[in-house]
Amino acid sequence: MAETLGSLCDKLTIVKLKQYHTVDEERLSSLQLQQQHLIDEIDEFVSDAITGLIPVKKLTFNANKVFKQEGNEVQEIKGTIGAVVSKLAEINCLLWHEQEKVYDFEKVPGLEKNRVVKQLALLNLKRTKCIDEIDGSFSNIITEKAANNE
Repeated sequence: MAETLGSLCDKLTIVKLKQYHTVDEERLSSLQLQQQHLIDEIDEFVSDAITGLIPVKKLTFNANKVFKQEGNEVQEIKGTIGAVVSKLAEINCLLWHEQEKVYDFEKVPGLEKNRVVKQLALLNLKRTKCIDEIDGSFSNIITEKAANNE
């Protein structure tokens, strides 16, 4: 997948989750390095977009998820970029804990298994919507800035 602001923010929230759930010093050191690389990459991406080094058409990369719509409805994600990044972090936290159940899936009660799988699917749809919303909002900001400078 091409890197976008949304995908970089997604990666950063996941690194932060890994840091929170890790006690191993060597792993924490590696995660700290990953975090700094992602922060630098986000800063560079935003700067390059503002200066026009990244064409507007490359600021978005919609997931175009193919899935059965009926029964898999999720609410639209709207708000400022900061608010949507916060929502993305929240969704990734929920995904983390739901995914933990899958690692010991044989311990999940039979009737609960379908709910876990369904919840993972819905959370992933929400995650994708957040990423797309971040990308779309950022693209709109850059497009408006370019139009105002002409």
